[in-house]
Amino acid sequence: MPAPRTFSLTPGKRVLFLTKDPDLIRRQLAGELDLRMEDLRPEDLLDDINTDAMTPAWVCFDYDPAAIARNAYAGLIVAGARLLPEDALAKGNFEVIVAGAQKGVGSSRETAAQCEVFAGSRMAIASSFAPIHARNNINIGQLMGDHAMLRRLQAGEAIALDELTRGHDPITAMIIESGGLLPFCARLDQGELKVPPTGTGPRPMNLTEKILAAKLLPGQGAYVKPGDAVLVRVDAGYSHEFTTAQVHHFLEQEYGAGYRLKDPTKFAVFEDHLIYAETLPSMRKFKDKIDTLRAMQRAFAAHTGVRDYSAVDGVSPGICHQVAREQFLDPGDFVQATDSHTCMGGASGALSWGVGATEYAALAYWGFTPLAVPESIRFELTGRLRPGVTAKDVMLHLLATFAKREQTLNRVMEFGGDGLFALSPDERATLANMATEASARGCVMEVDDVMLRWIAAHRPGCDVDALRAKVVTPDPGAHHDGGVHVIDLDTIRPMLATPGDPDRGVASDPKNGALIPEVGKVKIDIAYGGSCTAGKKDDIDHYARVIADAQRAGRPIAPGVRFVLQFGSKDVEDYARQRGYLDLFRAAGVELIPPGCGACIGCGPGVSDAATQVTVSAINRNYKGRSGPGQLYLASPLTVAASAIAGEIVEYREGMFDAPAK
Repeated sequence: MPAPRTFSLTPGKRVLFLTKDPDLIRRQLAGELDLRMEDLRPEDLLDDINTDAMTPAWVCFDYDPAAIARNAYAGLIVAGARLLPEDALAKGNFEVIVAGAQKGVGSSRETAAQCEVFAGSRMAIASSFAPIHARNNINIGQLMGDHAMLRRLQAGEAIALDELTRGHDPITAMIIESGGLLPFCARLDQGELKVPPTGTGPRPMNLTEKILAAKLLPGQGAYVKPGDAVLVRVDAGYSHEFTTAQVHHFLEQEYGAGYRLKDPTKFAVFEDHLIYAETLPSMRKFKDKIDTLRAMQRAFAAHTGVRDYSAVDGVSPGICHQVAREQFLDPGDFVQATDSHTCMGGASGALSWGVGATEYAALAYWGFTPLAVPESIRFELTGRLRPGVTAKDVMLHLLATFAKREQTLNRVMEFGGDGLFALSPDERATLANMATEASARGCVMEVDDVMLRWIAAHRPGCDVDALRAKVVTPDPGAHHDGGVHVIDLDTIRPMLATPGDPDRGVASDPKNGALIPEVGKVKIDIAYGGSCTAGKKDDIDHYARVIADAQRAGRPIAPGVRFVLQFGSKDVEDYARQRGYLDLFRAAGVELIPPGCGACIGCGPGVSDAATQVTVSAINRNYKGRSGPGQLYLASPLTVAASAIAGEIVEYREGMFDAPAK
């Protein structure tokens, strides 16, 4: 059903302000207080509300949005307790929800938007939205506005739909006017809507633009620029057991039980995210729901014929992003998948970003997707990393500077330069993987023969020359709206992302960067190495290097510290076995976990058990509660391993364990 031509507040309905003062939220939920925007400042509102706070992992074990909405904002924890109890959002009769800046950062999970809409919300208000979350709102029909617009609404004004679509590209405007993506696709198929050609003539194009221009459906031209509304072919995509059930559910609802995909060979399913969830007492109670998600993914794979990377005898082939780059992502591809770390494919020269379940269902069914060509920001890497510094430290630096200033917001991060090519393929993948932590739209990198040989080495019969023919390079004189920024790798130092303090309005966020000496003495209880970010071959080399140094010096893992390592794929685990690392790690007392996700999303070994515990982790995000209730610092694999030996967070220096322990 098309959206109404105007939006106004409904008499008897309410507005919920997510303020930094939790007591104000409690009073609103209790019906004791109704706030007005004119009585607040934007800085009084919560910034960086992440999707884990809106729908924690366990909430996503329900695939029906109506059930998900019952636990809206279940991850918004203050003083150890839920700020919004079960059904609080729906019972509060709220139709508008108000936040501060960068609402919806983090995972691509569409459930974060669904929990509001299916609890009765019709509009989300914020000063800015994370790009994937904004797209999910649009795709399921939730309108978005800013604080000035809310003042007008609360003054009794009706806002014209034309104003709500203003500033959007023509296709996004049509999606909003249609009430969501699936209704838009239906109207497009029926000939009710027509996508106009871009009208963009010959111009120098950057990596993002050149890849998208090559994917345009017929009749749209051959060149694009930022903001152009286009329909583009998708070369590859995948989902996992956390998301596939919703995709299957939505496709059956929209197109009937006999639906078919246009080209199932382009798509894949992975059993990786929940493979070890039942090892945790906190997750064991959800076993029936998890089993349902697994069964629905198997049904989807059987029904559609997509590539099936299911677990065998309870062992996953690996994390979707790592296995995808090993087995089927090529330079020049345009990749969409139901996970925010899809951007990891950018290291292979494939323009990649994550999407929600509705968007994935539509593109898998139709074979194309509508989008506005995004802006880009280019990072020209020069120099070489110093000893003890890794790509993770580079990314933490970018997060603490460019992302903190919102320069990467909703832009594709493009990387190039001699410094990039001095990094190994795995280290480049670390940079690409964490573009989503910068609230970027996606990532893409230039590639060299080193990367092409890496891809070919993982695929029997793959020809480097054939891969080289797919490589896309930017045109001389190409423009980047976010600018071109030179990063001298020699200036980067080992870094951390600190946990923040959400109870006092300081978001737990990967952008809270600090040099290690700046945080002082931080004793740790857990060291975790693994995840798509830090479970690659190079990462395993880093852990092994530190453990071997410590072993030669007779230094064990510090008393009271649990050191957990998890492999990103079976290929990585086989590599570790061949190098003798498994024996090295076991002798040191490291807990080894087979391939898959886990602690990164609070669903596997390595999570904290108590708020008093401190973890130093090589994963990609440290939102409060994401990996257990304790405090979580992000760091490089070298820092994680060195800290496990020292018992506190330290930089790694070669030979550091030769001196007597203090």
